[in-house]
Amino acid sequence: MAPAPRSSDVAARVCIIDDEEGIRFSLRGILEDEGYEILEAGSAEDGLALLAGEPVDLVFLDIWLPGMDGLAALERIQQTNPSLPVLMISGHGTIETAVSAIKKGAYDYIEKPLSLEKVVLAAQRALEFQALKRENQALKTRSPLRTDFSGNSPQAVALREQIAKVAPLDTWVLITGENGTGKEITARSLHAGSRRSSKPLVAVNCAAIPEELIESELFGHEKGAFTGADAAKTGKFELAHEGTLFLDEIGDMSLKTQAKILRILQEQRFERVGGNRTIHVDVRVIAATNKNLESAIAEGTFREDLYYRLRVFPLAVPPLRERGDDIILLLREFIDELGREHGLAPFLPTPETLDALSAYSWPGNVRELRNFTERSLILYGGQTMTTDMLPPEFRGRTGHEPKAAAGNDAPGREGGFLALDEFSGADFKTARAIFENRFLAAKLQEYGGNITRLAEGVGLERSYLHRKLKSLGINTLHES
Repeated sequence: MAPAPRSSDVAARVCIIDDEEGIRFSLRGILEDEGYEILEAGSAEDGLALLAGEPVDLVFLDIWLPGMDGLAALERIQQTNPSLPVLMISGHGTIETAVSAIKKGAYDYIEKPLSLEKVVLAAQRALEFQALKRENQALKTRSPLRTDFSGNSPQAVALREQIAKVAPLDTWVLITGENGTGKEITARSLHAGSRRSSKPLVAVNCAAIPEELIESELFGHEKGAFTGADAAKTGKFELAHEGTLFLDEIGDMSLKTQAKILRILQEQRFERVGGNRTIHVDVRVIAATNKNLESAIAEGTFREDLYYRLRVFPLAVPPLRERGDDIILLLREFIDELGREHGLAPFLPTPETLDALSAYSWPGNVRELRNFTERSLILYGGQTMTTDMLPPEFRGRTGHEPKAAAGNDAPGREGGFLALDEFSGADFKTARAIFENRFLAAKLQEYGGNITRLAEGVGLERSYLHRKLKSLGINTLHES
């Protein structure tokens, strides 16, 4: 069994396995200057023994070694620690040898003589890619990332159909929609259905990165490129090589960065900040925004040429208020998902509560619904949720708080029954609320204000009935 991976807050530990002392000396000098901790072995056998007892983050492995060769050692490493990145090195290799090494699981292949730039770049890319893999694995362990756009409404079905058509292609996509509608899930769904799904999906929140740092985040920088650049850094474009780059909130990017992005999107080539070496990448770009980019173009805050470069295939994610019964479907999904994640018992909404949730406008969309569900699980897990448990903004907009009954002698009522004109202009939910109010007020009077007798008489659980009377504004005289 391989040693446990080391914490990310310590210097990366690199193991060099090569029979040439001069090569080990050169690599040690290069890598120690970059802040790495170095371990050495002069043979495959010694190297495997070292790896069995020491936690290591990266291996430089020579192909031509005395005794067991590097390819055989690579296979052994893959068996015991398949997540450990291995960089193969050779002074007299062939294309076939390189291809064989990559197929056996090597991260990359470097030819001798080794240049400082190649060594540093290869080590950096391997370690950053490994960190990304570990982060993704940790997220999957905690809670699987959703890659499907849930819902049975015509809008949700139509969106899924569009995703299914464009996902397998390398076509670039521009996703638009209000905050919280599910633009990120749509991007993940596109990547999961693509031919690049085995490669990274690298997300960049353009609104969360300061303007002076966004070029460094996207393109990377060289050591000493600016104050605080103590080490070289690989950018998001480079990390997404052969995968998908998700540019979220693209509308918040400055015009200066937009101009540079446009050139790179067209050429798929760039230089790191402070560097002069051209790097070529192969990425599929998915962009998303909650802004009206056409209005931004008219105002001069977004480039028209960038807009049409990104908007090869537009996808509009509908707001939750337009998705009808999807609200209840998503609520039930979130109750199950979040209940399992936090170990909380589900809550059971009453029909009236579901009506109130369906009637709410959900300005925060699916994100607001998820937050509401999590909060409700914490407060009411294992309970029946009635309308009086809802936050004020839900009850205040749904028409579920009719005025208290005035009694049997109220105008428009005869002998305790409702007159039809009382329903004039009312929808079904309002009419039901009027009926419940009148019915329970009359029954409460019949049972002399005794809630226990009333509950038995109308067939409702006493605590639920008490909350119902309170939500309808009906005053009670006796508790028992």
